[in-house]
Amino acid sequence: MSNDSLKGMKVAILVDDGFEQVELIEPRRALDEAGAETRIVSPQIDRVRGWNSKEWGDGFPVDIPLDGARPEDFDALVLPGGVMNPDSLRMNSKAVTFVKTFFDVGKPVAAICHGPWTVLEAGHAKGRRMTSWPSLKTDLRNAGAEWVDQEVVVDGKLITSRKPEDIPAFNGAMIEVFGSVHLPETHTA
Repeated sequence: MSNDSLKGMKVAILVDDGFEQVELIEPRRALDEAGAETRIVSPQIDRVRGWNSKEWGDGFPVDIPLDGARPEDFDALVLPGGVMNPDSLRMNSKAVTFVKTFFDVGKPVAAICHGPWTVLEAGHAKGRRMTSWPSLKTDLRNAGAEWVDQEVVVDGKLITSRKPEDIPAFNGAMIEVFGSVHLPETHTA
């Protein structure tokens, strides 16, 4: 895809403390390089802290606190994983409503690792073909999803992946799907 394939697209990245740091950094970089405008949305007010494999990672500035975030201001959503982050988000009614709205209005959503927990909590796993970190397999199946063990799965406008090692495939599918629903500005003669 060209570097401007997502020019003008606004993408929310919803995270709480304990998100897997690489699952925010690498997809965000890919989106930014494709021309999207990414914003970190979080229940935290000023900074949100990542998880770096087996220990606390870096702090990242929150662009928009969840309390002030409006799904209608975004074209797509990214849900990084990490165990703590989606476990916290799925217990936060504002976060669940935020995610649910993207599905309800037909906007694309990309979720990696434990990120699909929030998709499940928002009521949009049923009837979907999905992947995730393997420990979510039973949860997703119990919610009515078809869980598969693949590096990336695209089901309509939902993109899911299993783990950090899948990020290259995840990013490629995310850019492709987001680009297919994003209509770049065109100039008429």
